[in-house]
Amino acid sequence: MTDTHDDTSVVIIGAGVAGLTLANFLLRNGIDCVVLEKHARSYVEKRQRAGTIDTFGVRLFREWGLEEVLEGDPIPHSEGGFYIDGRAMPITMDEDGNESLYCPQQVLVRNLTDVFLREGGDLRYEAVDVTLENLTEGRPSVRHRDAEGGTRAIACDFIAGCDGFHGVSRRSIPASALTEYAYEHGYSWLSVLAAAETRPSGMAIHELGLAGMIPRGPGASRIYLQCAVDDTPEQWPDERIWSALEARFGTPASRGEILSKQVVPLRSVVFAPMSHGRLFLLGDAAHIVPPMSAKGIHLALHDTEVFARAVIRHAEKNDSSLLDSYSESCLPHIWNYQAFATWITDIMHNAGLDGYEGAFKKQIARAELQRQFTSEAANKLFSELAAGTN
Repeated sequence: MTDTHDDTSVVIIGAGVAGLTLANFLLRNGIDCVVLEKHARSYVEKRQRAGTIDTFGVRLFREWGLEEVLEGDPIPHSEGGFYIDGRAMPITMDEDGNESLYCPQQVLVRNLTDVFLREGGDLRYEAVDVTLENLTEGRPSVRHRDAEGGTRAIACDFIAGCDGFHGVSRRSIPASALTEYAYEHGYSWLSVLAAAETRPSGMAIHELGLAGMIPRGPGASRIYLQCAVDDTPEQWPDERIWSALEARFGTPASRGEILSKQVVPLRSVVFAPMSHGRLFLLGDAAHIVPPMSAKGIHLALHDTEVFARAVIRHAEKNDSSLLDSYSESCLPHIWNYQAFATWITDIMHNAGLDGYEGAFKKQIARAELQRQFTSEAANKLFSELAAGTN
């Protein structure tokens, strides 16, 4: 079949939060773009992942005129609780100016999609066998096979790799051109999606291990249970999951059908630089943080704004300086939040499970937690990092 050739300014690979946010930013500033997504729309809009939009993210959407994408099933961030050894703890964190909320990822993605298509955006689902060509010489292009089996080639000025940690974008960069910084935290979580109301809600520290129950929309919750690194989902039948959750929170749970479960090792990864020729990496394609920090969406949105402003500057003023400095602009912010993610992950795990890193580390972790409640300075810093404004 003969290739179909298209032309645009930016090809965006991946229709997740980063890709669709970028697409809307560019479209609203008169810059043509094409979004390629390997899955069907029905799959993408049901994919349940992170759900925290921190203050930085809420303000970002508002500043770009996209506050409407946060509407529909958002859940106020302040509803969660914090438990130690089965006892609810009073949380008096600095809430001044905090606008964070839980907005299930599938809701955010659905809203971003609706706005992009409403305004005439070009979004192509079931685009497979994607290959990136001419990244460092001449004008790049992206080749893919469409849903009808035809082969299409898109010439462009820039490629935005927003296709996640396992996507094709980063794999298209020679290994010799990237440095990978990786850290295994030594903890694993059993991640469970349940058709259940989120009661209890929040995080619990317990000698049996960490637990969390986080809303994922009406009648849906994500449950996290610290488990052994070599555990398998088969070792966690439904009754064991609910019993462990209730023991660690010290209160009955609102039970429901278990829809899925998997064991997730906690790790942090950063790739540098975040660009190669005309290809730029955004979000999980460039870095991942452990879910304890709830900063995956935050970092993806930060990358997106930096890149969008760089492309807009290039289009309006023929100035590539922001594109040239994209990686250097993003990485300090990423490392700041990697530091926060590592700190909160270690503190929350060491404060609970007896013997994980010893009784000494447990007492140190609990002293650190207590400082967040008693020190105004510590409280302020934690609140800034949690809100994404630091």
